[in-house]
Amino acid sequence: MISRYDEKGKIFTDVVSKQAVTVYIQTHTSRIYGQIYVRPQGRIKDELNQDERFLAVTDAVIMDHKGAVLFKSNFLTVHRDQIEWVIPETELIGEEEPAGGDA
Repeated sequence: MISRYDEKGKIFTDVVSKQAVTVYIQTHTSRIYGQIYVRPQGRIKDELNQDERFLAVTDAVIMDHKGAVLFKSNFLTVHRDQIEWVIPETELIGEEEPAGGDA
């Protein structure tokens, strides 16, 4: 992914820096607790509106509609068409720990 280099041989790449944001994601069939990545000073809404079909989630806990843990995964992709809502963990009022404990 080399995009250019200078006369001294220094390589420049198109690396985009992002920050992890811990969120709850509601899909049609489950709820996901994990981290998504947004650009510094960016909004979650902007990341959700990207043209890519899938959203990357790390440290994911997938729960059923009652909160029972179905799966845990270091990496997960969610089809954007399946997302009903997203809540940043920092915005929760009366926050409870996700089902399954140590997410």
